[in-house]
Amino acid sequence: MRVSTEQNRKEGGFAETVRVVVHALIIAVIIRTFLFQPFNIPSGSMIATLLVGDYLFVSKYSYGYSHYSIPFSPPIFSGRIMASEPQRGDVVVFRLPRDDSTDYIKRVIGLPGDRIQMLDGLLHINGQPVRRERVEDFVGQEDGPQVRRIRRWRETLPNGTAYYTLDREENGYYDNTPVYTVPPGHFFMMGDNRDNSTDSRALSQVGYVPFENLVGRAEIIFFSVAEGEAAWKVWRWPWVVRWSRLFTIVR
Repeated sequence: MRVSTEQNRKEGGFAETVRVVVHALIIAVIIRTFLFQPFNIPSGSMIATLLVGDYLFVSKYSYGYSHYSIPFSPPIFSGRIMASEPQRGDVVVFRLPRDDSTDYIKRVIGLPGDRIQMLDGLLHINGQPVRRERVEDFVGQEDGPQVRRIRRWRETLPNGTAYYTLDREENGYYDNTPVYTVPPGHFFMMGDNRDNSTDSRALSQVGYVPFENLVGRAEIIFFSVAEGEAAWKVWRWPWVVRWSRLFTIVR
């Protein structure tokens, strides 16, 4: 009789463990699908706002939901549910239009119907230059271990959103562009590291981003390690974690 009781206890404990694991997985899927999804930054296109090695949470609810909101992105519906358009200046994760298995993160610069142009490195929106002011240089790594000093500007969009951009070279490839007219239902994205960003200025590579391709808005940096370091190497955290960046809001 005692053997049977012990066996029942073991079976009950195993069943309870399975239930806990299943419930945890369901909660994780719900959070990832409808609330927040973690991303990490692998490139320097958004320096100095985001650094290589940053880990951040993206809110999935900010712009409503498309099929890209669902894990594995099954094409079970088109368009967006509970849609809310992004604001100019939002930092957004989106699926690359020409390869919707790839996530990009950039800043929303142009809204549907806007005319966007770069002239001598200065951003113009609808024929008007965007206000910017020179600030202290950015000093740090950019796509490699070498520390560089790069010119930095504070740029303020027409809606008052302000952020910093980098200008690492005079007369860069995208410092002078034609006028880009943003089609209806699309957005124009740019990286803050203006001379080192493949974004909507490259029409054949990124181009205009459909509203449906937006995954969510970058909200908060929850972890950050130095470029070239692995987050899973916990024994190196005291030296490689960028402690000052933890739990900072993305702007």
